[in-house]
Amino acid sequence: MARIAGVDLPRNKRGVIGLTYIYGIGPTLAKKILSSASVSEDTKVSDWSDENIKFISRFIQDEFKVEGELRSEVQLSIKRLMDIACYRGIRHRKGLPVRGQSTKTNARTRKGKKKTVANKKKATK
Repeated sequence: MARIAGVDLPRNKRGVIGLTYIYGIGPTLAKKILSSASVSEDTKVSDWSDENIKFISRFIQDEFKVEGELRSEVQLSIKRLMDIACYRGIRHRKGLPVRGQSTKTNARTRKGKKKTVANKKKATK
């Protein structure tokens, strides 16, 4: 079992796909890492040698911020925006979309479950 940056990589997947299980590594970065380690992209994770695993884990550790370090950096950036009370920080605080999306009809993922507000009843004569 290949364990890199505290993540167990799936053994039966190709190397490129397996590396994307690490937070902060996408398909492009995974290809770049495997080419620097001179490992074929089509080789399954279970077929990697111990030397390959050591090189890849050391390379990732030295070159990139991944997993916990990256998550904490993102959270600190969001907290900084909220502390200085800029527009983006206020949107984060309110739980609304941050990047200018429409909120009249959509944005349910960000706003959460619908909260129905009842209309005021008209007085009958």
